[in-house]
Formats: sequence, C-alpha cells, structure tokens
Amino acid sequence: MLLPIYPLVGAAKTRPHARRYRNLISTSGLRLAGIVLIVSVAGGFSGSEPDRHIEGWDEARKRMVDTQLISRDIRDVRVIDAMHKVPRHRFVPPAVRLHAYLDSPLPIGYGQTISQPYIVAYMTQALEVRPTHRVLEIGTGSGYQAAVLAELAHQVYTIEIVAPLAQRARETLASLGYRNIQVRTGNGYLGWEEHAPYDRIMVTAAPEEVPPALVQQLKVGGLMAIPVGRRFFQELKILRRMPGGMETLRALPVRFVPMTRDPIPAWSNSDAGLDR
Repeated sequence: MLLPIYPLVGAAKTRPHARRYRNLISTSGLRLAGIVLIVSVAGGFSGSEPDRHIEGWDEARKRMVDTQLISRDIRDVRVIDAMHKVPRHRFVPPAVRLHAYLDSPLPIGYGQTISQPYIVAYMTQALEVRPTHRVLEIGTGSGYQAAVLAELAHQVYTIEIVAPLAQRARETLASLGYRNIQVRTGNGYLGWEEHAPYDRIMVTAAPEEVPPALVQQLKVGGLMAIPVGRRFFQELKILRRMPGGMETLRALPVRFVPMTRDPIPAWSNSDAGLDR
C-alpha cells in the first residue's frame, strides 16, 4: 500500500520522472475534472450505485492505462489487459471514488492506502506471473492488487492484518466473481505456510528487513517484490530465491506504509468518513 510519493525508475530517467511526477501532483485537479466530465456525459453516478455499469468508468480506466502505464514502461500485454479489466473504483471508498483512476494512491481507511495504479502494474509486471502460478500477497488492503494478480495466476493467497479491511476485501472480491483468491486475516510476517511453497510473493507494505518466513515459503527460482526499509528510506526490491540465498534483480526508491505485526482494532479507523 503506497503512500503519496512516486518512484523514480531507472537512473537515466530520474530527473525527467521527478519533474513529471511533480507536474502530475500539481495538475491532479485537471485530471479529476476530466474524469468528472466523462462520467457526466455518460449519465452521472453516485457512490450508492457501485454495481451499476457506467460507460464513464470504462473510459476513465482506459485513459489510466494509456496515459499512466503504456506511456511509461509497462509492456506486458497480460498485465495491461488485467489493468484494463479490474474496476479500480470498486476497491475504493465512496468518498474518494471519483479519484479512483488518478495517478496517485488513495486512502482506504485504518491508515492504509490503495497503491498508485502505476506501482501496481510495475510490481505485477516485475513478478512475471504465469497462469500456473500460486501467488502469496502480503497486505490485501482493499483487494485491488489481489484482483489484478488473480487475472494472471492460478491461485492467489492474500493476508491482511486489519480485520475490517480483510472482510471488506472478501466481500468486494466475491461480488466481482473472483473464485481463485483466498483472503486471510493475519500477520504477514509469518506468511501462509499451509499453501507454501509459492511461485511468486508480493508484499505491499514495507518491513525493515525481508521476513525470513517469506523467504522460506518462496520456491527456489521464484520471484518476490517487496519494499524494504524505514519510513523515509525504502527501496522496492525485486528478488529471486537462489539455492544459496536471495538475489536482488533491481531496486527503486519508494515510500510504502510500514509493515506491522500488530492488528489494528476496528475502532481506531481515523478515516471512517470515507465510507460515507
């Protein structure tokens, strides 16, 4: 679950990307206005009608894929198709639904966020998920990343430590017809040993070090995408498990919410108003 900061991909691209992301932040109002216009032309919508098919959502999602993903470095056709298909607006609270296809993370309650669409696509592409793969995700959040993975993999197992978010994700994923996703409420540091080993592991919150249990539950030759570090000094690492240990394939600076071992009680939701 990504915080509102943007990764700088590739040393040669660092400065142009930094300028681009600053511009995206400053023009987010214009982008939102464009999406509102599309929806109003399609006939309007409200947060109370999340299941109604509205052409404007499809247009907004296509624009997201074209301008935020394909125009950068997302080239995997299966990942692009998955991002086209999964309705991101169904995975955000009603109060921020109009922002669903903007180039930024969004709050989903309990101090957590749904990651920026680009980082979802980037991490998914980096894992090279195949139709036969079993994938473990740590940090279900709203369930959006799990849905994208489920479009590509045979089975997705996902763990969320915040019980109300886990339940909400179960309900959303079930309503969208996903049958190859299992959601568990629990401590992601421990992984999900029952279904190990996994072909791929994705972690969407940042521990200070790679949890040993996740290394042990990843197949030899398998890939892991994980942000590692303290709050202001994190790297998204793409790792491969080798017979002698973990090999880092590439890394880039990011800022994710910290990974926690302690459950967050339901009454502590500082973003409760998002549900209205």
